[in-house]
Amino acid sequence: MNSRRRFIQNSSLITLAMSLKPDFSLFAAQDQILGHGNFTYKVDMKWGNLDPTKVPVVNCHEMVMDRKGRMILLTDEPKNNVIIYDQTGKLLDTWTLGLNAAHGLTLVDEGDTEYLWIVDNGGRVVKTTLSGVVVSEIPMPAKEGIYDEKMRWTPTETAVAPNGDLYIADGYGSQYFLQYDKAGNFIRKFGGDGHGDAQFKTAHGIAVDQRGGKEPSLICTSRGHNSFKKFTMDGEYLETIFLPGAYVCRPVIHGENLYAGVCWSRLKYLEQMDNSGFVTILDKENQVVSNPGGTAPEYRDGKLQLMVQSDPVFKHCHDVCIDQDENIYVCQWNAGKTYPIKLTRV
Repeated sequence: MNSRRRFIQNSSLITLAMSLKPDFSLFAAQDQILGHGNFTYKVDMKWGNLDPTKVPVVNCHEMVMDRKGRMILLTDEPKNNVIIYDQTGKLLDTWTLGLNAAHGLTLVDEGDTEYLWIVDNGGRVVKTTLSGVVVSEIPMPAKEGIYDEKMRWTPTETAVAPNGDLYIADGYGSQYFLQYDKAGNFIRKFGGDGHGDAQFKTAHGIAVDQRGGKEPSLICTSRGHNSFKKFTMDGEYLETIFLPGAYVCRPVIHGENLYAGVCWSRLKYLEQMDNSGFVTILDKENQVVSNPGGTAPEYRDGKLQLMVQSDPVFKHCHDVCIDQDENIYVCQWNAGKTYPIKLTRV
């Protein structure tokens, strides 16, 4: 009986010790270096952490940087749709539109001031000031005869052209991209659901590409196809940038490079796997040069090989924001209500 009591007591002590044991995985990730070639980064897991009882988040969907260098984060927590940080991760401000499905965030500099386009999966596409005052809103397409009543409308993202035209990605709806002029008048739609070159599976994001001094073009996400697709500004298909294994979110252009969060990768049996995200970086020729958190990019006979998560730092990367020092701020969906992660370039 004494031996049995000692065994139970020892087992209880071991259980207690294990429950008090610190989680060293966070510290390991904190010092980890990710990436390849000239694009390597030190992980800062703590950069944007706030008190969740005061500034809660559900999903940190997207982030942009304004001309003052402030980092503006969009969340789908209706208590604070927008969280504004300085670059040290200090909280500066919060405000909300009360949206419980806020998803897309685009910053546009109109010379006199800057504005935000906010997209909510519930169907709203709203233009605001940086302090949250609503300036204008795009009507739902069925109300203007752009869609028929049977077509689903679940917008995900916007982009603004140099001439002020607005493009809206209906990424969770009917898979079209809708183009409006700067006054909000509808011009055209292109894309649609399907497997053709000019069609989409999860038309999740869009960006205007002006790299290399070339004529502006559109880079559009087809996440289910593991690809970006290039179009003219008038919606004519140009080419596909295939990224095998990478379920990419929106393209983010910074300098001569394109950055994107990868929400999932084909981690096992070539299937989309949960908690398998990473970040991918393409050069001005749209060649992948680095995959922080993922396998090194490899080309064979000019064809990019399968890319998957290699380091379990990220769960589901939804967006990235690049600052003036080319550090990357990673926003995540379905990541346990965590705040953005900073990747400091080394």
